[in-house]
Amino acid sequence: MSFKLALVSLAVSLLARIPVVQSSEDYPLLPTWKCTTSEGCLQQNTSVVLDQDSKLAHGAAGSRTTADYSAMGVSTSGNALTMYHYVKTVAASPRVYLRGEDGKYVLMSLLNQELSVDVDLSTLPCGENGAFYLSEMAADGGGGAGAGQGYCDAQCQGYCCNEMDILEANSMATAMTPHPCKDKTCDKGGCGYNPYASGQRNFWGSGKTVDTSKVFTVVTQFVASGGKLSQITRKYIQNGRQIGGGGTISSCGSEGSTGGLTGMGQALGRGMVLAMSIWNDAAQQMAWLDAGSNGPCTSGQGTPSNIQSQHPDTHVVFSNIRWGDIGSTTKG
Repeated sequence: MSFKLALVSLAVSLLARIPVVQSSEDYPLLPTWKCTTSEGCLQQNTSVVLDQDSKLAHGAAGSRTTADYSAMGVSTSGNALTMYHYVKTVAASPRVYLRGEDGKYVLMSLLNQELSVDVDLSTLPCGENGAFYLSEMAADGGGGAGAGQGYCDAQCQGYCCNEMDILEANSMATAMTPHPCKDKTCDKGGCGYNPYASGQRNFWGSGKTVDTSKVFTVVTQFVASGGKLSQITRKYIQNGRQIGGGGTISSCGSEGSTGGLTGMGQALGRGMVLAMSIWNDAAQQMAWLDAGSNGPCTSGQGTPSNIQSQHPDTHVVFSNIRWGDIGSTTKG
């Protein structure tokens, strides 16, 4: 009996030395606002959760560990989210999702609604992308929202689903692009609007109409007619002045094959998850966004090695996120 007791005592001693694995993590708080024209804007007690792949890339084992958000380039302060691409010379390239008090992703139902956000892109050079977009992910992340699971998009990463790129941008160029899907057939190229590509060569950039060296507000309106999405309209606000000319999208491919603008509107009506990320593109150097006919950047400027060596501090700040009735998010 004494031998057995000794073994039990030894086992207890060894177990006590094994570190406890955390079952949850401290999600950085990021208050947002849901607005109506009648009652104004009501604060939502929201937070952000890192995408599962971001955690795995940095050695975390999903929901079984407490993720170190700062080590992965993510921090919040008040209503502002800051994401760094590089942390101590390592590419973090984080992606996060908006999370509600119930532990699920927030589903934004935006048909005949608008979404606004304040943006600071001043440190994003050619080849970098500060992305603010919507994905028709499941609210519970397939059972893993707390771990940042369940990602999908129109490129069929994870799985195929509707994607609405509200803002893909750096300090040199920008685009907004709906990517509707019908079943597993998605419009991967999308129906984007890029001011530079449309001939507005002095619209976007440092010191230009939308001065990307300073903070500004991006307002995207999803206008419906007869219960269907009829157009997506963009406007900007900077220094207290509204700036038009941000673009309007009134069609998007074949309704029969990918769902078209109608399908995009149906997804917006059902509710989509807000995703935010910062990344660059070794294969194409983000030329589809900011070079050639799409922007003023030249070949070679947008390589990841060039960005890391010349712009190691590159980061994006999204703040003051509001959604609701058209005209309500920037009232006053």
